[in-house]
Amino acid sequence: MWVEKLARAGYAAKGVVYATIGILAIQVAISAGGKTTGSSGALQSIASQPFGQFLLILVAIGLFCYSLWRLIEAIFDPEHRRTDSKNIAKRIGYLFSGIIYGALGVQAVMIVTQAASSSQGSGNSTSDWTAKLMAQPFGRWLVALVGAITIGVGLYRLYYAYKVKFRRKLNLRELDVKTEKWVIRISRFGIAARGVIFVIIGFFFLQAFRQYDPSEAKGLDGVLQTLAQQPYGKILLGIVALGLIAYSIYLFVQSRYRQIPVSNVPDSLPRELANHRYK
Repeated sequence: MWVEKLARAGYAAKGVVYATIGILAIQVAISAGGKTTGSSGALQSIASQPFGQFLLILVAIGLFCYSLWRLIEAIFDPEHRRTDSKNIAKRIGYLFSGIIYGALGVQAVMIVTQAASSSQGSGNSTSDWTAKLMAQPFGRWLVALVGAITIGVGLYRLYYAYKVKFRRKLNLRELDVKTEKWVIRISRFGIAARGVIFVIIGFFFLQAFRQYDPSEAKGLDGVLQTLAQQPYGKILLGIVALGLIAYSIYLFVQSRYRQIPVSNVPDSLPRELANHRYK
């Protein structure tokens, strides 16, 4: 079914982005060039490679696929989740994930068409939108809420890795026992590393709330830069960079082996959405 192909392409594209971030960070850690960057900087780095624009077009298509898959998960609930508060929160998370990666896909297209400036990604966009949020009524408290939610997501990712909850979504029967064990170990390390990053990002938001200073808010690139500046920073950065690479491997594993439920998804999504619109 088309939805399954869509999801698999999306996981692969997201894996490329995280692999790029991890590789660039580990180059910094071993003093071999590279840079600490987030998703936007990763897209710029892909574009700067030989045949980079062609590769970035493929990544952009994949990111749009991932975005649409997340929106499908949020709207149609293909996994038949219960309608309790926990799973409603998950579907809301899928919705925001779809929006974020859709915007990242748009950014990739802008880079390819040279509509984005060459300096894009060097600023702290996290601080920019945090400043806009703080300017709203109760904005400071909204920043605190974002920080608390982000920490909660990070802690859940650590729990998710510890309990190996992702295993039940993977069909690894065609792998031998030894390979399967390594796939699980690498996936756990990658998911846990991303969980730690979420927790750190959440604390940065709480710091912005406490000091009423949006510049204290940082995204993934800010986390990597902060780690690099600590005592034994290159070691810390190297560990997290390896974790990001492990997470990218986990995404590639999902692209190949994830069980994609499609029973709730209509065969013709545009027709189904149009029917909803005109009912």
